Amino acid sequence: MAFDVLEITRRIVALGDDMSPDVIAGSQAIYAPFHEREPYAGVRVRRDAAYGAHERHRLDVFEPGDGGAPDGGGRPVVLFVHGGGFVRGDKHTPGTPYNDNVALWAVRHGLVGVNMTHRLAPEFPWPAGAEDVAAAVAWVRAHASEHGGDGGRVYLMGTSAGAAHAASYVAHRAFQPADGPGLAGVVLLSGVYDLTAFSAEERAVAYYGPDPGQYAERSSVQGLLEERAPALFVTAELDPPRFADQALRLIDAYVKRHGHWPRFLRLLGHNHFTTTLHLNTPDDSLGRHLLTFIESTSGAAQPAAAP
Repeated sequence: MAFDVLEITRRIVALGDDMSPDVIAGSQAIYAPFHEREPYAGVRVRRDAAYGAHERHRLDVFEPGDGGAPDGGGRPVVLFVHGGGFVRGDKHTPGTPYNDNVALWAVRHGLVGVNMTHRLAPEFPWPAGAEDVAAAVAWVRAHASEHGGDGGRVYLMGTSAGAAHAASYVAHRAFQPADGPGLAGVVLLSGVYDLTAFSAEERAVAYYGPDPGQYAERSSVQGLLEERAPALFVTAELDPPRFADQALRLIDAYVKRHGHWPRFLRLLGHNHFTTTLHLNTPDDSLGRHLLTFIESTSGAAQPAAAP
């Protein structure tokens, strides 16, 4: 099947900005024909490495089959945190290319890709997601070299609820080692940063709790302004309005603090789901910006953790 970007965009736009199961399925169907299927040529995959004690403390590591970087050093590592409205989601859905496509995109561009899964609400409310991200980052920093990666150049990327968990880790010192988050950069895709302004939908309440009096301290917006790691913020043109509002509030706070815009990208022709579903297809709407971000921030490398 030929890749027709105009036809694909038309189909995505026709789905609108809803987040219903039909829109999720429709979004996945649009890109499915253009994704790789297992076994992945030239890629070594380690499934279900444990980064903690819980059954959902698992991650998949994707590395180039030829080992380390061409210069003999380690490759940058992209650690991806899936979404799912705080109550569902996984690092990989068997029988589909998702979310393997994110880690594959990393490998196909000379990086190491790691997909993590995390505990879910309501059984595990706030701050379980941030704690899980912290544990996964620590694991990646300690074990990256075993997979051709550089534990000092870890890029954390999360989408939707995964972005909220990643943002919490970066924003709240309580979840970090004494020397900081240990990241070369963070990419936040359509996340929730200011809970005081977010609609109190059932899934968010399941994770953050029913008491609005706790929402300010559990928000990440103020901590993100401290710039503890270089950050790229991303929204989609067809994100639901509440996510666009979150981005605008973050930008406004950032400009007031720093006097200039943060790194910010609005993906035209994409919805809340296709922001990541299109990675590792001929559509490089996000990918080219990710590579630019990684290349421009490599100087922010952190000392790798000891195994």
